[in-house]
Amino acid sequence: MEELKIVLLGYMGSGKTTIGRIIANQLNVKFLDLDEYIEQKENLSVRAIFKEKGEVYFRKKEHQYLKEIFLNHNKFVLSLGGGTPCFGTNMELINQNTANSVYINVGIKELSERLLFEKSHRPMIAHLKDDELNEFIGKHLFERSFFYNQARHKVKSDHRTANELAEVIINSLV
Repeated sequence: MEELKIVLLGYMGSGKTTIGRIIANQLNVKFLDLDEYIEQKENLSVRAIFKEKGEVYFRKKEHQYLKEIFLNHNKFVLSLGGGTPCFGTNMELINQNTANSVYINVGIKELSERLLFEKSHRPMIAHLKDDELNEFIGKHLFERSFFYNQARHKVKSDHRTANELAEVIINSLV
């Protein structure tokens, strides 16, 4: 495999980073997390970028660094932030650069169960009461599903482990 670009997308808590690391390890390719990449380049946390420079600045940089990754790397597994596919021409850029964009589709109930324990580490949901989480995720998923569903491959979680999902994704590669 001379060129292998795998891009994982989906809602926060869907397991993109965990699954991405497993796939990269099994295929012996580089693993990249877009948020971590941005943090290294900007020398600021994503949270600090949002706070100090605003979301518009962050989304511009996110697009710039996404392009940079496609230009400078030819073998990788890339985990996107949950919102990345929904802004600008990011989904178009992704699908122009790889046939291996994968939407990890996790149901609302399963996401709520996972995110309930991570709320304090997730700025977008930290302020919510526990009983508001389901509705928030449901609305957000509805808004984002148009973009997520543009991925070339879709994998339903169905309470499968990260290793099981990694195997399904590897077997679906083009």
